Amino acid sequence: MARRKQIKFGAIIHGVGGNISGWRHPEVRPDASVSFSFYKEQAQIAEAGKIDLVFIADGLYITEKSIPHFLNRFEPLTLLSALASVTSNIGLVGTLSTSYSEPFTVARQFSSLDHLSGGRAGWNLVTSPLEGSALNYGKSDHPSHDERYKIAEEHLEVTRGLWDSWEDDAFVRDKATGVFFDPAKLHRLNHKGEYFSVQGPLNIARSKQGQPVVFQAGSSESGKNLAAKGADAVFTGHETLEEAQAFYSDVKSRTVAYGRSEDDIVILPGISLIIGRTQEEADRKYEEIAGLVSIENALDYLGRFFEHHDFSQYPLDEPFPDIGDLGSNSFRSGTDKIKKQAREEGLTLRQVALRSATPRGPFVGTPEHIANLIQQWHEERAADGFIIHSTLPSGLRDFVELVIPILQERGIYRSEYESDTLRGNLGLKVPTNRYATAKVGG
Repeated sequence: MARRKQIKFGAIIHGVGGNISGWRHPEVRPDASVSFSFYKEQAQIAEAGKIDLVFIADGLYITEKSIPHFLNRFEPLTLLSALASVTSNIGLVGTLSTSYSEPFTVARQFSSLDHLSGGRAGWNLVTSPLEGSALNYGKSDHPSHDERYKIAEEHLEVTRGLWDSWEDDAFVRDKATGVFFDPAKLHRLNHKGEYFSVQGPLNIARSKQGQPVVFQAGSSESGKNLAAKGADAVFTGHETLEEAQAFYSDVKSRTVAYGRSEDDIVILPGISLIIGRTQEEADRKYEEIAGLVSIENALDYLGRFFEHHDFSQYPLDEPFPDIGDLGSNSFRSGTDKIKKQAREEGLTLRQVALRSATPRGPFVGTPEHIANLIQQWHEERAADGFIIHSTLPSGLRDFVELVIPILQERGIYRSEYESDTLRGNLGLKVPTNRYATAKVGG
């Protein structure tokens, strides 16, 4: 069975970091989340390492207990449009919610980014897990988990339909004849569904990569089905090789069941890196970061996943409390995992909170250790590549300068970009315009 021989990489650029207290580290710029110079520097480091894409996460609801990066950060598409002007090859992937965005606007925004960047745009499709998001959009109720994914499926169908509004050769632009476009190659979508009614056409053409690359980040049953049916890439997260292998096999099988090829979808687990020239140095870096988190902050961070539940009401050193189905309408796959691990391992609330606030995965160690794990996960069908995250800004540079050369020497990572589009570098096919296909078929 054919599969990608070259490992793919993305890099999350996360301002002051995804850690609740990482901003306190001496290395971290406290204004990084709203500093374009910081994002520019990190994106250019990633591009120097021939990394496939930079990834900008997002959310739509905050409270006083949200992690610092979430409180004050750039809107992804605005930031990525700026980054398009200071990079040349690296993909630009941003998060945008299907629950609180209209398909026409989404299609137009990402298509514009695709043109601005020369075919390097990607959309990380999310359904917005936090219930408070509804309050920022004039809605009284946040859709249930299952309904959010039904909305997302129709949203993606409409958005992709709009991206095909113009056939690739529709714009004639013949000054001599005065013909600007061929009307026969302009198409209205005329979609009327359960959640959306959209006529079209979109007022921007397809880009050189056909359509922006669609990422999907949910790992619930609904999320996996949506990814298998329509996504080009999956952003997921796993703590062990075995978990990653099970997810990889599951999603690839579902993809084939929907009539697609395994190679039509790229699976990219997120990994949190801490690199040291020795294992002791890497361990020390981890302890420095973990030591910045107070138990109070850790409880607040844990509560975010469970609809901002107040965990301070429970004894810290007794077993993790029975909270029933709390969290099932938010981060379902994540909260189910937290409760399962707490039950099976007999963890106390303190242990769960501290572990959640500063998780320590297997990718902490020397460059050789990390390169070996990356190669193992790739070769043993746990990943097509990885989304790299580092709590400290120096982590991305360490990865580019210390780990990537090892992978290049082993022949499993590129030395130069294969393409100037995101699809090309990920090894994904350019989707044929549906209307052109219909004409050929007819």
